[in-house]
Amino acid sequence: MARKKTFPKGTWMNLTSAVILKELMDTRDFDQARLARYAGCSQSFVSQLVNGHKKSCSQELATDISEALGLPVSVLFVPSDSTDGRSFRKRQTRGAAA
Repeated sequence: MARKKTFPKGTWMNLTSAVILKELMDTRDFDQARLARYAGCSQSFVSQLVNGHKKSCSQELATDISEALGLPVSVLFVPSDSTDGRSFRKRQTRGAAA
């Protein structure tokens, strides 16, 4: 089944709330290991999301986590252009003309 792309390539998704994620996992009887298996990521990564140590992930992983819990991605995640809001410019090498 082809995945419907909703956001531009390279979009990072920010978790709206670690508390809500944990509550939804509890409601649906998912522990961290089970969600990790269904979403195709590590249990450690799920743990970091639930505990608030990680707050963003790729669009694909956000979709996989949401689908595993039977939710639209917009319930758990919101798009962000970059993790720090900076744009990256090509660095000049030494000796290059200014």
